[in-house]
Amino acid sequence: MKDTPADAAAAAGGNAQTPQNAQNPTPDSGSGEKINGNDAVNQAAEAWKDAASRNIPPVGLDPTPIDDDTANLRQGPSLNDALLGLLPLVGVWQGEGQGFDENDEQYAFGQQLIIAHDGGEYLTYTSRTWRLDENGNSQGATIRETGFWRISPKDEIEMTYTSSTGIVEIFYGEPYNERAWQLESASTMVTETGPKKLGPGRRMYGLMPNNDLGWVDERMGDGELKPNMSAQLKRIAG
Repeated sequence: MKDTPADAAAAAGGNAQTPQNAQNPTPDSGSGEKINGNDAVNQAAEAWKDAASRNIPPVGLDPTPIDDDTANLRQGPSLNDALLGLLPLVGVWQGEGQGFDENDEQYAFGQQLIIAHDGGEYLTYTSRTWRLDENGNSQGATIRETGFWRISPKDEIEMTYTSSTGIVEIFYGEPYNERAWQLESASTMVTETGPKKLGPGRRMYGLMPNNDLGWVDERMGDGELKPNMSAQLKRIAG
């Protein structure tokens, strides 16, 4: 049976209730003991061998005295040890998903998601989407998001992003396990020209059994959380 973005929600707890027995997100060796960063990188490289030689294309500008972003754990600066709980997210991901517009009409979209780092205690997050017609052809760019992920020593995740649609949002959450992450919006601000009805939300990210990344965004409406966007993405670099 084909994996779907809903599998990611299931991996992250499905109903988004805070798990009482969430595992430590640090990748382990199978014996329950934490492994070091090098071993974690090696595990990730083995899981995504086909994409291990690819990275974000260089911009080609004059060099700066700081490290460039990298979405490949084998290239560039070493991942900061503080980010091991988010390590599997690093990479370039691409695929398709489903969303609902302002009129609650469903539509299909393509997405490229880049989660990278520069050695600091944060991940950079960049998402670009494009609308698809019934034949899967692009109908032009739609939503862009850019932001950052951070995680504390207590495994408390902070994710912030700004959207091209006029949204600025802060999410807090925690890892459900080493392959799934669950976030809830704590602050949502919308500009005058932004979406007219955008309630607080919840996002779940999870690695599916086939190692694709699935994610789901739900929004509060009429007193309950309703699907807003979801996608299934394949790692193409990193």
